[in-house]
Amino acid sequence: MKVSATMTQRLDDPRLFRQYAYVDGKWTHGDAGREEAVTDPATGEVLGHIPWLEADQIRGAVDAAERAFVQWRALRADERADRLLAWYDLIQENREDLAILMSMEQGKPLPDARGEVEYGASFIKWFAEQGKRTFGETIPSHIPNAALGTIKEPIGIAALITPWNFPLAMITRKAGAAMAAGCPVIVKPAGETPFSALALAELAERASIPAGIFNVVLGEPAEVSSILCKEERVKALSFTGSTRVGRLLLEQSAGTVKRVSLELGGNAPFIVGPDMDPHEAALAAVAAKFQTAGQDCLAANRILVHESIHDAFVEHFAERMAALTVGNGLQSEVDLGPLIHGQAVEKASSIVDDAISRGATLVAGDQSAAPGPNFFMPVLLTGVTREMKVWREENFAPVAGITAYSDDDEVIAMANDTEYGLAAYVYTHDIRRIWKLMRALEYGMVSVNSVKMTGPPIPFGGVKQSGLGREGGVSGIDEYLETKYYCLGALGSVSGS
Repeated sequence: MKVSATMTQRLDDPRLFRQYAYVDGKWTHGDAGREEAVTDPATGEVLGHIPWLEADQIRGAVDAAERAFVQWRALRADERADRLLAWYDLIQENREDLAILMSMEQGKPLPDARGEVEYGASFIKWFAEQGKRTFGETIPSHIPNAALGTIKEPIGIAALITPWNFPLAMITRKAGAAMAAGCPVIVKPAGETPFSALALAELAERASIPAGIFNVVLGEPAEVSSILCKEERVKALSFTGSTRVGRLLLEQSAGTVKRVSLELGGNAPFIVGPDMDPHEAALAAVAAKFQTAGQDCLAANRILVHESIHDAFVEHFAERMAALTVGNGLQSEVDLGPLIHGQAVEKASSIVDDAISRGATLVAGDQSAAPGPNFFMPVLLTGVTREMKVWREENFAPVAGITAYSDDDEVIAMANDTEYGLAAYVYTHDIRRIWKLMRALEYGMVSVNSVKMTGPPIPFGGVKQSGLGREGGVSGIDEYLETKYYCLGALGSVSGS
């Protein structure tokens, strides 16, 4: 396969740029010769090609994981931790190359990519240690002459289907937990951003992660997902992506009664109380809205501002938004990179057009200034109502919609007016309002007076149609463990129920 000169010139270690799938410790191509081009969304340049594996090759990855599981689960937790920590060290040593590679395939600014590498590596370290704390429990016995308790055992092969917006961290957050628990993993990365996953595989190999424990399969998304969902030997499925696709995967997994964890869509409200400094709140709202160019399930989607400070907030928001620089993520001082592809630009444009046609006011957002076809300049809309797409849908674009509200009860109803329930932001200094909103908001995560809310120690996940289960934290590893109960009766005692 032809290697991108741009990519190899920028990387200190060109071996991190791999154009093959990784199965059973081997780099492999597709048997039928099918391949897919991967392009830089900022420039349109073809960075490389990836093979599309055939169905038998996907099942071969399951075979490899099944064989490897026997030895991996038999290791002591501290032995697995040592291998994971070696992987963590290599990720850290190569973090600049990983960030460059990510910026080129995904488009995010290089500082953001560096941040994701650090963030992603932190999950490997966290779960390496957490794997040594998967304690069972002793149960006070109600049965004469018996000892009762539980132990935690790895569930088995885990399939991990990951998105393009965080091509490294969504893998490590899942794989770190599964592998620490004693499970082999089969990773299916997004076709738009496969190279971060393959670089992780290269580093896993260097860290002496055994063959078959970390596999990366590539291919037609619906075909690969269907095989993994319907394969009985795959005992757990973890998916991050849209609610629509999550529903399909859940249906396909029902026949084998898998453990399914889903991190799906979001429609995050950003609530600004009447006591807030509008300038301070606007700065935070811009940061929350435009992270990853809005292509983030945690990005503020509906900005709800108390009517008493609405106009001042809008003025400060527009001023800060105008200062954002849009461009190629590899260039210095760029705040927003491109959207992932042309369809994303079309969707963003349709959301704006829909809002304006339904009465919203376009405060800012001149698309003639966009530096390329996959770029979308930040947009600010006011007068947003619940009938508009920008209110109802996760827009996954740099489109900010602001709505005024009058009191706490109204804003709670407005915020909860969605099928989603991933994350919510609250900005106020009134402790009574904080407590009321924090409890009343129907979201799995509520961040008060802080844009940053995630990290290895926290249970990341949503309610309603934003998903099932949690990633990270103490509960993250439980997605890959089974609880086995035991009853040890004394020999010679009479058995009973």
